[in-house]
Amino acid sequence: MDRIKPAILVLESGKSFKGSSFGSSGEAVGEVVFNTSMTGYQEILTDPSYKGQIILMTEPHIGNVGTNSEDLESKKVHCEGFIVREISSIVSNWRSTETLQKFLTSRKIPALSGIDTRALTKHLREAGVMRGILSTVDFDPESLLKKVRDSALMIGNDLVKEVTCSQPYEWEVPKSPTLNVVIMDFGVKQNILRSLQEKGCRITVLPANSTIQQILSYSPDGIMLSNGPGDPAAVHYAIDTIKRVIDLPNQKAKTSIPLFGICLGHQLLGLALGGKTYKLKFGHRGVNHPVKDLSTGKIEITTQNHGFAVDIESLAGKDVELTHVNLNDGTLEGMRHKTLPIFSVQYHPESSSGPHDSKYLFDRFIALIQKNKLMQKYSNG
Repeated sequence: MDRIKPAILVLESGKSFKGSSFGSSGEAVGEVVFNTSMTGYQEILTDPSYKGQIILMTEPHIGNVGTNSEDLESKKVHCEGFIVREISSIVSNWRSTETLQKFLTSRKIPALSGIDTRALTKHLREAGVMRGILSTVDFDPESLLKKVRDSALMIGNDLVKEVTCSQPYEWEVPKSPTLNVVIMDFGVKQNILRSLQEKGCRITVLPANSTIQQILSYSPDGIMLSNGPGDPAAVHYAIDTIKRVIDLPNQKAKTSIPLFGICLGHQLLGLALGGKTYKLKFGHRGVNHPVKDLSTGKIEITTQNHGFAVDIESLAGKDVELTHVNLNDGTLEGMRHKTLPIFSVQYHPESSSGPHDSKYLFDRFIALIQKNKLMQKYSNG
């Protein structure tokens, strides 16, 4: 039996939690956030939106289905560290190829188990998410506290540049592609790409700092603004490019291009439309968040992962219509432009993991593209 190795978490509030290490040796600094999902830890770990964060799972028993090569949302683990109440010593799943412990260790991710995760979650709910440091090498609280208080804040931090692709690439092309979609990669999850591919789209993924000229060179039928990490207001280059895309109908011989924003893409779109964003006290992370569709009155149970939100009041008078609201706290979850083929949602319609209540949004995007192409055809004679 392996010797139990100690590990410690110290928060910038001064609180500390001692437990056992089940990941890589070393230290990790990041914003400590909690996720209320019961399943899907592998998708969570490989979601680029968690860059700069230490993930705390509120589900007490984690690791029992192991890991595999199919449930990856990107090529690497992007979070800084991982915290659970109890790590399963037994793996039971026919698809499993590796334990969670080995998965984290091989990817140099520190992980902590054996602490009171309920107490830690309550502290984060009451005080708000905060920076923390997870260590297996330094156990001096004062030393660790200094390190965490010297670390970067999430507000004002552009983390997109750390997760976006460096060069354009084409996703797996379907047999008979009918539509050409460009993805602005702010930290895109692979299931977004899969969901569009299933609809017959040829997908080109572009770096976050791509210019309007580079985007238009691919002759897109539609543009997707992906999810991603960090403070949306800090990604000024993307906001400027989105403004230029929105303004295309005002330029001679140009027509509008349908835009669909997801999560960070939704926030960047809100800023480009003249709105403002703000940081939530403890964010929305999990697969069980209720959202109301204002046009139908239907309630969707959604997958969410975000710490910032678009200020509803800041969109007043901006030619924007609200489409979805969060039933837990009334925050903005969806919007659309009143005259242009542009819409966005704060949550994740691609799921992975989570319920499939919101998959219809990809159909809505495709229908918007097809309608726009038909209008262009008739306008051109």
